[in-house]
Amino acid sequence: MTQSVRPTQTTPAAHRQPQGAPARAPDADNLRIGGLTRLTTIDYPGELAAVVFCQGCPWRCRYCHNTDLLDARAEARIPWPDIRAFLQQRIGLLDAVVFSGGEPTAQGALSAAMREVRALGFKVGLHTGGAYPERLRALLPLIDWVGLDIKALPDEYPAITGVPGSGQRAWESLDVLLTAQVPMEVRTTLMPDWTPERIATLAHALADAGVKEYCVQACDSSRAWDERLGANVMLMSERMGWVERERFATFIVRGE
Repeated sequence: MTQSVRPTQTTPAAHRQPQGAPARAPDADNLRIGGLTRLTTIDYPGELAAVVFCQGCPWRCRYCHNTDLLDARAEARIPWPDIRAFLQQRIGLLDAVVFSGGEPTAQGALSAAMREVRALGFKVGLHTGGAYPERLRALLPLIDWVGLDIKALPDEYPAITGVPGSGQRAWESLDVLLTAQVPMEVRTTLMPDWTPERIATLAHALADAGVKEYCVQACDSSRAWDERLGANVMLMSERMGWVERERFATFIVRGE
Protein backbone atom coordinates (compact mmCIF):
# COMPACT_ATOMS: atom_id res chain seq x y z
CA MET A 1 0.00 0.00 0.00
CA THR A 2 1.35 3.37 -0.91
CA GLN A 3 1.53 5.91 1.88
CA SER A 4 0.40 9.38 0.89
CA VAL A 5 2.81 12.19 1.63
CA ARG A 6 1.66 15.74 2.19
CA PRO A 7 3.67 18.32 0.30
CA THR A 8 6.14 20.26 2.40
CA GLN A 9 5.46 23.96 2.65
CA THR A 10 8.63 26.00 2.34
CA THR A 11 9.24 29.33 3.96
CA PRO A 12 10.63 32.16 1.78
CA ALA A 13 14.28 32.76 2.59
CA ALA A 14 13.63 36.32 3.74
CA HIS A 15 11.29 35.07 6.47
CA ARG A 16 13.14 31.99 7.68
CA GLN A 17 14.39 31.91 11.26
CA PRO A 18 18.22 31.96 11.12
CA GLN A 19 19.68 28.62 12.17
CA GLY A 20 20.55 28.71 15.84
CA ALA A 21 18.67 31.99 16.47
CA PRO A 22 16.25 32.10 19.42
CA ALA A 23 12.57 31.72 18.60
CA ARG A 24 10.61 34.96 18.56
CA ALA A 25 8.37 35.39 21.59
CA PRO A 26 4.63 35.44 20.83
CA ASP A 27 3.10 38.89 20.62
CA ALA A 28 0.52 40.12 23.09
CA ASP A 29 -2.42 39.20 20.84
CA ASN A 30 -1.60 35.54 21.56
CA LEU A 31 -2.24 35.90 25.28
CA ARG A 32 -5.14 33.62 26.29
CA ILE A 33 -7.35 35.51 28.72
CA GLY A 34 -10.07 33.91 30.81
CA GLY A 35 -11.43 36.97 32.56
CA LEU A 36 -11.04 40.64 33.51
CA THR A 37 -11.69 42.61 36.69
CA ARG A 38 -12.06 46.22 35.62
CA LEU A 39 -11.38 47.82 39.00
CA THR A 40 -9.94 46.53 42.26
CA THR A 41 -8.33 48.09 45.31
CA ILE A 42 -7.06 44.83 46.87
CA ASP A 43 -5.06 43.04 44.17
CA TYR A 44 -2.19 45.57 44.04
CA PRO A 45 -1.64 47.20 47.46
CA GLY A 46 -2.18 50.94 47.44
CA GLU A 47 -3.12 51.16 43.76
CA LEU A 48 -6.29 51.22 41.69
CA ALA A 49 -5.86 48.30 39.33
CA ALA A 50 -7.42 46.10 36.70
CA VAL A 51 -6.78 42.36 36.81
CA VAL A 52 -6.23 40.23 33.70
CA PHE A 53 -6.82 36.53 34.38
CA CYS A 54 -4.60 34.35 32.21
CA GLN A 55 -5.65 30.89 31.09
CA GLY A 56 -3.75 27.75 32.07
CA CYS A 57 -1.90 26.34 35.07
CA PRO A 58 0.48 23.36 35.40
CA TRP A 59 -0.68 22.59 38.95
CA ARG A 60 -3.95 21.30 40.39
CA CYS A 61 -4.01 22.77 43.86
CA ARG A 62 -6.64 21.12 45.98
CA TYR A 63 -8.13 24.41 47.21
CA CYS A 64 -8.05 26.23 43.86
CA HIS A 65 -11.26 28.17 43.20
CA ASN A 66 -10.35 29.43 39.71
CA THR A 67 -10.96 26.02 38.17
CA ASP A 68 -12.25 27.51 34.91
CA LEU A 69 -8.75 28.90 34.31
CA LEU A 70 -6.81 25.65 34.74
CA ASP A 71 -7.06 24.27 31.20
CA ALA A 72 -4.31 25.79 29.07
CA ARG A 73 -6.07 24.65 25.89
CA ALA A 74 -9.31 26.46 26.65
CA GLU A 75 -10.36 29.09 24.17
CA ALA A 76 -9.65 32.66 25.21
CA ARG A 77 -12.75 34.46 26.44
CA ILE A 78 -11.44 37.99 25.90
CA PRO A 79 -9.06 38.91 23.06
CA TRP A 80 -6.04 40.98 24.04
CA PRO A 81 -7.01 43.79 21.60
CA ASP A 82 -10.18 44.25 23.69
CA ILE A 83 -8.05 44.52 26.84
CA ARG A 84 -5.78 47.00 25.08
CA ALA A 85 -8.75 49.15 24.06
CA PHE A 86 -10.14 49.05 27.60
CA LEU A 87 -6.80 50.14 29.09
CA GLN A 88 -6.42 52.97 26.62
CA GLN A 89 -9.72 54.33 27.96
CA ARG A 90 -8.48 54.03 31.57
CA ILE A 91 -5.26 56.01 31.24
CA GLY A 92 -5.20 58.46 34.13
CA LEU A 93 -7.96 56.55 35.94
CA LEU A 94 -6.16 53.32 36.83
CA ASP A 95 -2.70 53.03 38.34
CA ALA A 96 -1.80 49.44 37.55
CA VAL A 97 -2.61 46.23 35.71
CA VAL A 98 -2.20 42.89 37.48
CA PHE A 99 -1.70 39.66 35.55
CA SER A 100 -3.22 36.77 37.48
CA GLY A 101 -4.57 33.35 36.66
CA GLY A 102 -4.23 30.43 36.42
CA GLU A 103 -0.49 30.81 36.19
CA PRO A 104 0.39 33.82 34.00
CA THR A 105 4.04 32.84 33.52
CA ALA A 106 2.91 29.68 31.72
CA GLN A 107 2.26 31.81 28.62
CA GLY A 108 5.03 33.06 26.37
CA ALA A 109 2.97 36.07 25.31
CA LEU A 110 2.97 37.49 28.85
CA SER A 111 6.11 39.57 28.40
CA ALA A 112 4.74 41.29 25.29
CA ALA A 113 1.50 42.11 27.10
CA MET A 114 3.44 43.52 30.05
CA ARG A 115 5.47 45.73 27.71
CA GLU A 116 2.28 47.12 26.19
CA VAL A 117 0.88 47.85 29.65
CA ARG A 118 4.04 49.69 30.67
CA ALA A 119 4.02 51.66 27.40
CA LEU A 120 0.53 52.91 28.31
CA GLY A 121 1.90 54.24 31.60
CA PHE A 122 0.56 51.63 34.02
CA LYS A 123 2.46 49.82 36.73
CA VAL A 124 2.64 46.04 36.26
CA GLY A 125 1.66 43.59 38.96
CA LEU A 126 1.91 39.81 38.86
CA HIS A 127 0.15 37.09 40.84
CA THR A 128 2.11 33.85 40.53
CA GLY A 129 2.67 30.53 42.21
CA GLY A 130 6.28 30.54 41.08
CA ALA A 131 5.98 27.49 38.86
CA TYR A 132 8.53 28.79 36.34
CA PRO A 133 11.43 30.50 38.14
CA GLU A 134 13.54 31.06 35.00
CA ARG A 135 10.64 32.70 33.18
CA LEU A 136 10.00 34.82 36.24
CA ARG A 137 13.63 35.91 36.27
CA ALA A 138 13.35 37.05 32.65
CA LEU A 139 10.24 39.10 33.46
CA LEU A 140 11.81 41.04 36.34
CA PRO A 141 12.56 44.22 34.33
CA LEU A 142 8.85 44.48 33.48
CA ILE A 143 7.37 43.94 36.97
CA ASP A 144 6.72 46.53 39.69
CA TRP A 145 5.10 44.29 42.32
CA VAL A 146 4.45 40.57 42.86
CA GLY A 147 1.95 38.61 44.90
CA LEU A 148 3.69 35.23 45.34
CA ASP A 149 1.86 32.16 46.61
CA ILE A 150 4.01 29.99 48.84
CA LYS A 151 1.80 27.04 49.62
CA ALA A 152 3.94 25.07 52.06
CA LEU A 153 7.47 23.96 52.77
CA PRO A 154 9.03 22.52 49.59
CA ASP A 155 8.62 18.83 50.42
CA GLU A 156 4.93 19.32 51.27
CA TYR A 157 3.95 20.76 47.88
CA PRO A 158 3.02 17.55 45.98
CA ALA A 159 0.24 16.82 48.49
CA ILE A 160 -1.31 20.19 47.53
CA THR A 161 -0.42 20.65 43.84
CA GLY A 162 -0.28 17.03 42.72
CA VAL A 163 3.05 17.73 40.97
CA PRO A 164 6.44 16.35 42.14
CA GLY A 165 9.14 19.01 42.45
CA SER A 166 6.68 21.89 42.49
CA GLY A 167 7.85 23.06 45.92
CA GLN A 168 11.45 23.42 44.84
CA ARG A 169 10.38 25.55 41.88
CA ALA A 170 8.18 27.81 44.01
CA TRP A 171 10.89 28.39 46.62
CA GLU A 172 13.41 29.05 43.85
CA SER A 173 11.04 31.74 42.56
CA LEU A 174 10.93 33.19 46.06
CA ASP A 175 14.72 33.37 46.06
CA VAL A 176 14.68 35.05 42.63
CA LEU A 177 12.36 37.79 43.90
CA LEU A 178 14.16 38.29 47.21
CA THR A 179 17.53 38.53 45.46
CA ALA A 180 16.17 41.07 42.98
CA GLN A 181 14.47 42.98 45.84
CA VAL A 182 11.19 43.17 43.94
CA PRO A 183 8.37 44.60 46.10
CA MET A 184 6.10 41.69 46.95
CA GLU A 185 3.63 40.08 49.27
CA VAL A 186 3.97 36.38 50.01
CA ARG A 187 0.63 34.66 50.59
CA THR A 188 -0.30 31.23 51.96
CA THR A 189 -3.72 29.61 51.77
CA LEU A 190 -3.91 27.36 54.80
CA MET A 191 -4.93 23.75 54.35
CA PRO A 192 -8.02 23.08 56.54
CA ASP A 193 -6.27 20.60 58.85
CA TRP A 194 -3.06 22.54 59.48
CA THR A 195 -2.25 23.03 63.16
CA PRO A 196 -0.94 26.28 64.71
CA GLU A 197 2.49 24.65 65.07
CA ARG A 198 2.64 23.71 61.38
CA ILE A 199 1.56 27.19 60.30
CA ALA A 200 4.20 28.79 62.52
CA THR A 201 6.93 26.51 61.12
CA LEU A 202 6.17 27.70 57.59
CA ALA A 203 5.84 31.36 58.61
CA HIS A 204 9.15 31.34 60.45
CA ALA A 205 10.90 29.61 57.52
CA LEU A 206 9.68 32.45 55.29
CA ALA A 207 10.87 35.05 57.79
CA ASP A 208 14.27 33.34 57.90
CA ALA A 209 14.40 33.51 54.09
CA GLY A 210 13.89 37.28 54.20
CA VAL A 211 10.16 37.71 53.60
CA LYS A 212 8.87 40.98 55.08
CA GLU A 213 5.26 41.16 53.82
CA TYR A 214 3.27 38.02 54.62
CA CYS A 215 -0.41 37.16 54.36
CA VAL A 216 -2.17 33.99 55.48
CA GLN A 217 -5.66 33.35 54.21
CA ALA A 218 -8.41 30.89 55.00
CA CYS A 219 -9.25 28.06 52.62
CA ASP A 220 -12.74 28.23 51.14
CA SER A 221 -13.37 24.52 50.75
CA SER A 222 -16.89 25.12 49.41
CA ARG A 223 -15.37 26.40 46.13
CA ALA A 224 -12.34 24.11 46.01
CA TRP A 225 -11.22 22.06 43.01
CA ASP A 226 -10.95 19.01 45.29
CA GLU A 227 -14.48 18.40 46.51
CA ARG A 228 -13.14 16.06 49.20
CA LEU A 229 -11.33 18.89 50.95
CA GLY A 230 -12.72 19.27 54.45
CA ALA A 231 -13.78 22.39 56.29
CA ASN A 232 -11.40 24.45 58.41
CA VAL A 233 -10.98 22.80 61.81
CA MET A 234 -10.18 26.00 63.72
CA LEU A 235 -10.84 29.71 63.51
CA MET A 236 -8.06 31.72 61.88
CA SER A 237 -7.45 33.66 65.10
CA GLU A 238 -6.83 30.38 66.94
CA ARG A 239 -4.49 29.06 64.25
CA MET A 240 -2.15 32.08 64.47
CA GLY A 241 -1.22 31.52 68.11
CA TRP A 242 2.30 30.21 67.46
CA VAL A 243 3.34 32.72 64.79
CA GLU A 244 5.90 35.34 65.84
CA ARG A 245 4.26 38.18 63.94
CA GLU A 246 6.93 40.71 64.88
CA ARG A 247 9.34 38.94 62.53
CA PHE A 248 7.46 40.51 59.60
CA ALA A 249 7.10 44.17 58.66
CA THR A 250 3.49 43.36 57.71
CA PHE A 251 1.51 40.31 58.76
CA ILE A 252 -2.05 40.04 57.42
CA VAL A 253 -4.77 37.46 58.16
CA ARG A 254 -7.60 37.16 55.64
CA GLY A 255 -10.75 35.12 56.17
CA GLU A 256 -12.11 33.37 59.23
